[in-house]
Amino acid sequence: MTTLQHWINNANYSGDDRTGNIYNPATGEVARQVALASKATTEAAIAAAHAAFPGWRDTSLARRTAIMFRFRELLTERKGELAAIITAEHGKVLDDALGEVARGLEVVELACNAPYLLKGEFSENASTGVDVKSMRQPVGVAAIISPFNFPAMVPLWFFPVAIASGNTVVLKPSEKDPSAANWMAELFAEAGLPEGVLNVVHGDKESVDTLLHDDRVASLSFVGSTPIAQYVYSTGTANSKRVQAFGGAKNHMLVLPDADLDLAADMAVNAGFGAAGERCMAISVVVALEPIADELVAKIAERSNTLRVGDGTRGCDMGPLITGEHRDKVAGYIEAGIDAGATLALDGRTGTTDADGNGFFLHPTIFDHVSTDMSIYTDEIFGPVLSVVRVNSFNEGIELINASKYGNGTAIFTNDGGAARRFEHEIQVGMVGVNVPIPVPVGYHSFGGWKASLFGDQHAYGPEGFKFFTRNKVVTKRWLDPSHGGINLGFPQND
Repeated sequence: MTTLQHWINNANYSGDDRTGNIYNPATGEVARQVALASKATTEAAIAAAHAAFPGWRDTSLARRTAIMFRFRELLTERKGELAAIITAEHGKVLDDALGEVARGLEVVELACNAPYLLKGEFSENASTGVDVKSMRQPVGVAAIISPFNFPAMVPLWFFPVAIASGNTVVLKPSEKDPSAANWMAELFAEAGLPEGVLNVVHGDKESVDTLLHDDRVASLSFVGSTPIAQYVYSTGTANSKRVQAFGGAKNHMLVLPDADLDLAADMAVNAGFGAAGERCMAISVVVALEPIADELVAKIAERSNTLRVGDGTRGCDMGPLITGEHRDKVAGYIEAGIDAGATLALDGRTGTTDADGNGFFLHPTIFDHVSTDMSIYTDEIFGPVLSVVRVNSFNEGIELINASKYGNGTAIFTNDGGAARRFEHEIQVGMVGVNVPIPVPVGYHSFGGWKASLFGDQHAYGPEGFKFFTRNKVVTKRWLDPSHGGINLGFPQND
């Protein structure tokens, strides 16, 4: 059985005794192992990035952009390889994996525009003979800790922008599906990226804590659960690092009586059960106004019951969950929902699965008549469990959504422009969809939620991504004319 190693200085790096299993979630079998980094190995990756930083920082924008364009071309040509890796280790179906790569490519294409996005400003003759300019400069070594649910897209949210801005990177992907990170790093080296600019270490808390405490790491980007995001943010900032930590979510979809219920039902299924619900932007709560709730729940259940669940390489609609442990945790929430008194409209613990072996499968599950004190409502389940909460008015729906501790994404389904406009204005959520169930912004805008879904000031990619990975410097300068008039000991004045 092969062991996936780390990637440091554009080469495989070995030397760790600890390993973890990488499963094929569709079969339940161990496919390979991954080395788990010690503190020393993580420090070796940091040292490589730190040593490479001065040279990469001073590399021209033209050269950096040329390498980024080449990476973009290689990734476009070989995206099928990356999608196959994602399906093999995460379990999502191939079409979904290809969509993940496509959304990551948007950010690579954004990074190709770095010369424009990194431009500073200039004020001539701000004071007599004095010019003022501002410039954006890279922060240094950027650490990225990415989750299992998007092993390609989430790293691509960060490292292309960081690298295009002149930083060097240490990426620690999830140890559950780590191979995509190595594949992308090798592809970037093929595109001409110098040694040490992009390094990959695999590991657990030991490597994370090393990144959080090492003085050579200047910034840290994290995506994961809210408790860990809080830990990363508090620890990283206490160690004088710039941190953006994206946490959990409980995304609501408000359906008004005037909405196209067939469209709303289709979108609830797509957004609730795509990638087996393992998306931070998944719709996990449908907020239905009482006059249309019965009809809407019936339509969602009817559609969900037709989904093919199985191996992602077999043309199925929905694949497995990432591990057996996580599958059992999600199944426990189904039991908790039943015990709490919610109506089980569709039970995902049974059903035919198109796969070999003993994969980590659950089928779509729908609960109706869910109340806000139930764990299936309050907790981020991260699985194919959809809760329906009934409300009596539009105002009640807005108040319910705004009362959530999370503020990642939300959506409204309606044909009433006035209602949609008011929803956009009053809802306390960072990303909003109008008849769009998963409002993940395109690459040239920025991704990020509010409240307990984000710790830090800057969102991912887009203009805010470039601001996060650079620091603003302002230079005030004067070149004296030979006839400046000699010494003047007076206090400088703005004349």
